Amino acid sequence: MDRLIHTALSGMRASMDSQRVIASNMANANTLGFRAEMLDQRAVTIEGQPNEARAMQTASVRGANMVAGEVVDTGRDLDIAIETDALMAVQAADGTEAYTRRGDLSVSATGLLVNGEGRPVLGDGGPITIPPVGIPAIAPDGTITIADPATPEQAPAEIGRIKLAAWEGSPVSKGLDGLFRVEGGGILPTDEAATVKSGALEQSNVKTTEVLVDMIDAQRLFAMRSKVISTAREIDESGAQLMRLG
Repeated sequence: MDRLIHTALSGMRASMDSQRVIASNMANANTLGFRAEMLDQRAVTIEGQPNEARAMQTASVRGANMVAGEVVDTGRDLDIAIETDALMAVQAADGTEAYTRRGDLSVSATGLLVNGEGRPVLGDGGPITIPPVGIPAIAPDGTITIADPATPEQAPAEIGRIKLAAWEGSPVSKGLDGLFRVEGGGILPTDEAATVKSGALEQSNVKTTEVLVDMIDAQRLFAMRSKVISTAREIDESGAQLMRLG
């Protein structure tokens, strides 16, 4: 009887993990550049007699759905949407290099170029600083130039280039802060072919209708597994009564 109970219990835990992931995706349906988390559920059989009959279930976040979200034009010069599969390099809270698709950029009070989460945007030489005088613009290859309104006859000066990193073929994982990192440490190489679209933003790739359906399915599966435990208890009590009659 314990086989049935423990198997159902491990399934309930997996269902709860699934609901947490679905709830996180639903909460970030409007977060710019968000990548939906993907849950991997698999059966785990305990080796060795007599435990091989027990097939537990485990669930964990293995990665993210890297399909691009919808691109919406904003007309704002510092908004960028990455047109390729590359990731934009930013500085995480611990000072390390991390990666994101969120491109709502702005200039902080200290002159740093940051995205909507306040993460400093990285270039080839570290965080990018924007001079206080001039109008910045971002080229398709990520190069940032600034034009001085006082000298319109002069060509815009180049002040840096946003690092757009290639992640394909590298083991990257998504952290609790929503940023991507190289597993085990390290940094991703620059993708020289990556391009951005200025004056546009990429939306979350979470599809609200699909997430709602997934949530309903997860709740129903949790209820079914709870019913299995109740049924196992009833069977156990019936068996105990028969033994007492004997």
